[in-house]
Amino acid sequence: MVDSVKTYKQIHKTDQSLNFGISRMEEIFDKRHGQSDTAHRHDFYTILFTITAKGKHLIDFREYDLADNQIFFISTGQVHQVIEDKRSVGYSLIFSNNFLIQNNIPISFIENINLFKEFGHSPPLNLKPNELTQLKKYAEEILEIGKSNISLKNEAIGALLNLLLIRCNNYCSEAGNDTELVDNGHNSLLSAFKQLVNDKHTQWHHTSDYAKELNVTPDHLNRVVKALTGKTAKENIQNSIITAAKRMIYFTDLSNKEIGYSLGFMEPAHFSAFFKNCTGHSPSNFLKEQHVR
Repeated sequence: MVDSVKTYKQIHKTDQSLNFGISRMEEIFDKRHGQSDTAHRHDFYTILFTITAKGKHLIDFREYDLADNQIFFISTGQVHQVIEDKRSVGYSLIFSNNFLIQNNIPISFIENINLFKEFGHSPPLNLKPNELTQLKKYAEEILEIGKSNISLKNEAIGALLNLLLIRCNNYCSEAGNDTELVDNGHNSLLSAFKQLVNDKHTQWHHTSDYAKELNVTPDHLNRVVKALTGKTAKENIQNSIITAAKRMIYFTDLSNKEIGYSLGFMEPAHFSAFFKNCTGHSPSNFLKEQHVR
C-alpha cells in the first residue's frame, strides 16, 4: 500500500525535544508566500484560532468556511488543508501527548472536553467578541512566555493552554446535551467507547458489539454518546469507518475491494452500498469529486 499523504511527525523540524509550538497565522502566510500547503496530517494536536480570515478549511474531506473569530480543533491523524483567500490574522498552536503528560494534563481531559473530533464532523467554534478577547489574551501571553527565559516556562504555557481549552469547552454547547449525564460522570463511558471505536471499527460495525464489550445496553450507550457528542453511537461508528475509507480512497493505491476488506466488509458490493448510503456517492465518484476541487 502506498500512502501519499504528508505527515508531520514532530513539532519542530530539527529539535525533537520540543512538544509545543505557537505561531502567528500571518507569519505562516508570509513564509509560504501565500501558497497553501497540501493536504496533510499531524502526529500532534492543532488549534487554529482566526481573528480575521477568508477562505476554506478542509478537515477529513469536509469543507468549512475559514472566517473571522473562529477556532478549529484538529486531532492527531486528521487530514486537513487551510486555503486562504487573503492573509489571515490569528494563531496556530500545536502540542503533543508528551506535552500534556509533562504538564500533568491527563490525556482523558482532551477526550472528555470533546473539542477534538477524531472522525467525521469537525466544525469551528464561532467566538463572541468577549470570548475572542479572552482567548486572544491567552494566546498573546503564551507567545510572550515562549520568547522568554522565565523559570518553569513550559509549566506556565501548559497552564495557559489548559485554561484556553477549558474556556473553549465552556463556550461550546453541543445541541441536546443531557446535563444530568455529564454531571454523573458518564465521560468515562464515552472515553472507553471512543477508544474501542478507534481500535475495533474495522471489525465491529454494530452498536451492540460495543455495548456488550462495555457491559451496558445498546440503548444506554446510545443515550450517553448522543448526550455528550450530539450523535448516536451508530453515527459515531459509521463516521469512523467512512473517514478511514475516504483517507484510503484518496491517499492510497488500494482497490475498492481491498479497502472494503480492510474495513471489515467481506463483499465489495456491501462496502460500496455502505459508502454510498452514508455519503451519497460511490467510492469512485467521491475520488473524482475530490480531484476536480
